[in-house]
Amino acid sequence: MKAKLENLVLQMYREGTRFEEAVREFQRVFILTVLRDKKGNQCRTADKLGMHRNTLRRTIRDLQLDLGPIREAARRRPPRAERLDWLKQRATIRMGRGR
Repeated sequence: MKAKLENLVLQMYREGTRFEEAVREFQRVFILTVLRDKKGNQCRTADKLGMHRNTLRRTIRDLQLDLGPIREAARRRPPRAERLDWLKQRATIRMGRGR
């Protein structure tokens, strides 16, 4: 991973990317990645990033991140077939406990 990061930094340097712009882009991608993983939950994201929720919210605002697509993806229900599989597994587990 270190080699990949070094190559990316070298590429950005050669393209003339300024330090502040590189840091901003890294923050943007890193925060969006964790937010997607935590399904848009800012409290869990802040905890995973090791920062206070208010600091995360301020950073999101400063970076002008659009959370709409992440929130929309978090609201989507899984396909019907997946829900049925989940219900069947749950029923099987419950039946096993009752014995």
